Order: sequence, then C-alpha cells, then structure tokens
Amino acid sequence: MKQHHRQFDADEREAIIHIGDEVLRLRGRLDWWISQEGMGGKAGLAPDNRLRVAAYRILGSGAKASGLLPLFPAGDSAVETLLRRLEGHTLEHPDMPAAARHSVPEWLLPQLKKRFGGDFDMELAAMLRPAPLDVRVNTLKTTRDAAAAALAAEELRCQPTPYSPTGLRLSPQAYVNNTQAYADGLVEPQDEGSQLAAMLVDAAGCKFVADFCAGAGGKTLVLGAAMKNAGKLVAMDVSEGRLAKAKLRLRRAGVHNAECRVLETKWLKRHAEKAERVLVDAPCSGSGTWRRKPDAKWRLTPRDIAELTDRQAEILDRAAKLVRRGGRLVYVTCSVLKEENEDQVAAFLKRHPAFSILSVADVWDKTVGGACPVPGPYLNLTPARHGTDGFFAAILVRKD
Repeated sequence: MKQHHRQFDADEREAIIHIGDEVLRLRGRLDWWISQEGMGGKAGLAPDNRLRVAAYRILGSGAKASGLLPLFPAGDSAVETLLRRLEGHTLEHPDMPAAARHSVPEWLLPQLKKRFGGDFDMELAAMLRPAPLDVRVNTLKTTRDAAAAALAAEELRCQPTPYSPTGLRLSPQAYVNNTQAYADGLVEPQDEGSQLAAMLVDAAGCKFVADFCAGAGGKTLVLGAAMKNAGKLVAMDVSEGRLAKAKLRLRRAGVHNAECRVLETKWLKRHAEKAERVLVDAPCSGSGTWRRKPDAKWRLTPRDIAELTDRQAEILDRAAKLVRRGGRLVYVTCSVLKEENEDQVAAFLKRHPAFSILSVADVWDKTVGGACPVPGPYLNLTPARHGTDGFFAAILVRKD
C-alpha cells in the first residue's frame, strides 16, 4: 500500500486492506480448503497468498471462479479445478479440525486449551472477530465527555468503555490519527485492556516511577496522567527509535515530568532500590492482540516462546533491582499464554522471595474504580469475556 496507494482511491484502499486482514485472520480455514484432497488434484494444492485471496473471495462472499482465474497464469488446470470446486461452499466445514476452524497454528493448541479450558471455543472465536478501536482520554487536557464531543464534531461516534474510566470505544473501521482531537493530544489510541494494566501501577502521588520497557510510550502516557506532571517518571527502552516516538507522544499529551532514557547498566546501579513503582510491559508473543494483528500468530514459533520467556525472566530480574522496599513491580504482557504469565510470575517469586503478590482486586477501586472484572490475584482479560485484547498483569510488592 505504501508503494502503490496512489493507484487506488480511499474506498479501494479500505477494501484491499480489509481483504488482507481477513485472509490473515482466516488463513487456517483457507489453507484447509486449498490443501484438501480432491479439491485441486489428488493431494490438493500448496497454499500461497494468491490462492488464499481467491479462496476467501469464493468462500467468504460467493465470488465466481471465472472472475478470479485472470489472477493466475493461463492454462493452470489445477488452480481452475480447485477454484471451481470451492464454489457453493462456505468458510466452515464440519470435518475441519480445531486448528483450522479457529485459524491458529496447530502447535499452539495445547497452550491455548490449557489457558482457556472450557472457554476455549468461545475465546478462539472471539479472536477471529475484528477488534473495536479504543482510545484513551488524556485527563491532563480534557474530560471523557468533552473528548467524545470533540470526536463527534469530526463525525466519529463513540461510547464509554465498560471498565476504563478514561476510555472511549469506536468502530473497528474508525481512524482517529487524522483528527484534530488527536493532534491536540486529547485522545490516544489504546486498547482498554492496556489502559487498565497501566492504571494498576497506581502511580498517583509517587515521587519516582519507572516504565522499564516503555517502547513508544503508550503506558507511559497513562502513568504521566496519573502523576499529574508531579514527581519523576522515567521511560526506558533498549531502542532509541521507539523512545523518539515516545518523546513526540509525551509532548503532544502535555506530559512534562517524563524523561526518556536508553537502558544502561550504570544508571540502573545508581538508582537501585529507589523507585516506588516499576512497570515491566514485557516483550511477549502478542497472542492477546491477534484480533488486531492476525499476521502475528503465523509468524510465531515454539522457539520464539522459549526465547521470549527467557528474556522476560531476565528483564524482571533487572527491573526488580530498581524497586525500593515497600515498592511495587507490575508485570504486564499482551499474551494469553500461561508460560509468559502465571508461570513467569511463579518462577520470579521463587528467585526473589522478598516479593509477594498483591491482588489486583485489592487496588482496583483506588486505581480504576467500579467493580473489578476479575477475581484476582492477577489481571486476566480476554476478548470474549471482557471485550478487550488479551492482557495479563501481576502486582508484586517488595517487602519492607
């Protein structure tokens, strides 16, 4: 699109992006149809992106094979046979195995079943639906009602998010980055689950807060708003490029108490045991964001999980050194896999007996307000149960 966007008008671009997203989202089902014996020759065909798009058009919207054959080399009888045999079918089939039906890599099924148990089908079905666009209202500059009115003035209708007091929800097709409300720093795109995880840090009134894996600063903005530009907020990351983006976002939002810093050992040693709150928004599989990034599940490998869990443990060990006595370390992922979440926390507590778990239910009223949607001790949000991306958060307190 970046190279060829001038060839298409806005409606055409939207249609092409929609097809691309849906093909990635439903790739498991499409690949099953394409590779089935008898569908395109004795052993089926090897799926590729062109076949996936054609199969999606036939199975998803009833397109005719004859209109799609020009996409392929003339005279390819195997492709023609496949496309014509797909006519009259839909994306679902009773013989489709679970991995294909839920459109996830088969090697991930055991982890997902362990995580969701009896809710497995419900949660995987929810992950196949497009996510709404959530935005966080910047309370340093406006109120939720005023932000909603500003978006409505630009013909973007929204409603309050059910849990976050600073969230607004728009349709999946909405786009706010070209609005005046965004340019003025009134709103920032952020899933409601991400907002809630950052709120649980309980940064209000703190004198020293560290965002250990700040990235482009989404959760740093939440911390800055909670601190109301008082105290010291340090956004750290290993990437200067991501921190450069964070600086722009912080400036637009009017956050003036934040310092962006590339992670380095000397600084960490000088500030050991000084932070009241340390947020670790750890690099993870991103399995909780598959509604928004359906391509991510197809890039993930078992080796990635092993490497990520090792990296998460290393990051937690480093970040823990910053936490002062009585302070809190808040561990967050946008993953639904236990290996990255509960198992990671359990291993951390074995290595660091000075820390203990503080239930999210015990701090919910103060930090978020309203009824806590999870029983605790952890924040475990899912698309089906809570309408958010999959998010996990654990609050770990260092003993006095």
